[in-house]
Amino acid sequence: MADEGEVSIQMDALARAVQAGASASISPQSLLLAWTDWASHLASSPGKQSELMSLAAEQASALAGYLRECLLAGTGEARDCIETPVQDRRFAAPEWRHWPFNLLHQVFLLNQQWWSQATHGVSGVDKHHENVVAFAARQWLDMLSPGNHLLTNPEALARTVAEDGANLQRGLAHLLDDLERSLAKLPPAGAEAFVVGRDVAATPGKVVLRNQLMELIQYAPSTETVHPEPVLVIPAWIMKYYILDLSPHNSLVKYLVGQGYTVFCISWKNPGQAERDLGMDEYLEQGFHAALQAVNAIVPKRKVHATGYCLGGTLLTIAAAAMARDGDERLASLSLFTAQTDFSEPGELGLFIDESQVSMLEAQMAEAGYLRGDQMAGAFQMLRSYDLLWSRMVQEYLLGDRRSMNDLMAWNADLTRMPARMHSQYLRRLFLNDDLSEGRYPVGGRPVSLGDIGLPTFAVGTLTDHVAPWRSVYKLHYLTPTEITFALTSGGHNAGIVSEPGRPRRSYRIATRAAGASYVPPDRWLEQTPVQEGSWWPAWIAWLQERSGTPVKPPAIGAPSKGYKPQYAAPGHYVLET
Repeated sequence: MADEGEVSIQMDALARAVQAGASASISPQSLLLAWTDWASHLASSPGKQSELMSLAAEQASALAGYLRECLLAGTGEARDCIETPVQDRRFAAPEWRHWPFNLLHQVFLLNQQWWSQATHGVSGVDKHHENVVAFAARQWLDMLSPGNHLLTNPEALARTVAEDGANLQRGLAHLLDDLERSLAKLPPAGAEAFVVGRDVAATPGKVVLRNQLMELIQYAPSTETVHPEPVLVIPAWIMKYYILDLSPHNSLVKYLVGQGYTVFCISWKNPGQAERDLGMDEYLEQGFHAALQAVNAIVPKRKVHATGYCLGGTLLTIAAAAMARDGDERLASLSLFTAQTDFSEPGELGLFIDESQVSMLEAQMAEAGYLRGDQMAGAFQMLRSYDLLWSRMVQEYLLGDRRSMNDLMAWNADLTRMPARMHSQYLRRLFLNDDLSEGRYPVGGRPVSLGDIGLPTFAVGTLTDHVAPWRSVYKLHYLTPTEITFALTSGGHNAGIVSEPGRPRRSYRIATRAAGASYVPPDRWLEQTPVQEGSWWPAWIAWLQERSGTPVKPPAIGAPSKGYKPQYAAPGHYVLET
């Protein structure tokens, strides 16, 4: 019977893996459950039905009035029957004020309003299911937007007439080039201008440690003296580390070195089939702890400023909690960039995380041994389908204009994979079960508590983050009583962190909660914390300097006598693996 049970489990897993391949790794069952929950509750909610019928009648009346005004006063004089949302740039061009395109975009916005009302506030619907249905409705509406199609896009039509169709010819060439690059697994057009080790990830340094999971880079000093406490950076392994070492003008690593710090940074291996069984424990021991041991050997008798980005920050908080539990005092401070520690409200990324979805991903990963980079990229693209998909298609394929490539876009296209075991643990322990915030996450066979952390902490959230919403990042305030300096910066998950001094249209808020002080809710914090113009980087450096000693002579690169011989120049070898 046991053998039969095992066979059935394997058959089911294989079936889910095949299904995942045919459904772009999206669980149809999860979508069906959400739709059924919403539709059945809507069908038994006469009050909500009445509300939607009233809204439809009001919209029809407003649209009729708008149409009448257009016919009598002229299209340019008619007042919109529904205002375009501030963040929606699809219909900003003046061509959308002309007939019949004004009517098309007004109808679209009315539909968008109706479906938003229809998918929210239905009594009895599970919150996750409500979010999934609302998200699915937005995806369909974004796809059907009149701006996405030549015959209903006045900008594209005007361009086509003005250029005698040359824009469409260029657009077709762009489309064919993109398809060819996709089939050949080549980076997007323009990425070749950002060569790793030459144009990006170019800060001088040496790899001083290499193991199965990571390379540790020690950067060469650029100042005569350095602060005695080194900085250890733990990036997320969902991305390549050089997001923090892009071009010289916007490299956070180079900036840190220039401010007189000895900087170490982990470069994670891009895992393949051989790394399928590496889990969170391995990332903790062979990643963070191995790197910390090396830093302690190279810069002995000095505490370390530990810095974690995204998932690397989550790993760092787990490590810091375990170290506090065990009386390990080697850290001087924590800096956490867009790092979640409470996953009860993970934002729109939670749309793709439920038991059905995780089970499908596990079956798919069991076959390959890892989660492919394009699967992750596809999920993030869906979260911002207008910005990352439809607007690009309109610009490049209809208008015929190639978007200029920059270092951040080239980095974003440099995809990574994640080991099957680690990703499964990450999804289940953190997202589904929220074990870390609830004191159940085990390290060394015993659970850790973030409440044990007593280190001064600098936490950064970004205002428009779709991956780690800032209010979720802010929840660290009620998980630990330690001193927390929280900075909320403009921008998203990546662009908000890569925010060098001198960059225009950048701002941030910052405030410190003293150790043991009362909790301030995030919206109240937002109201009472003033906006400051510019980059948050100098504020972080000032914070680090307050917790650093008098500058000393820079340490040597590596420590050969202790087993940390400089091996080869930064950026190392792992970052070049595809």
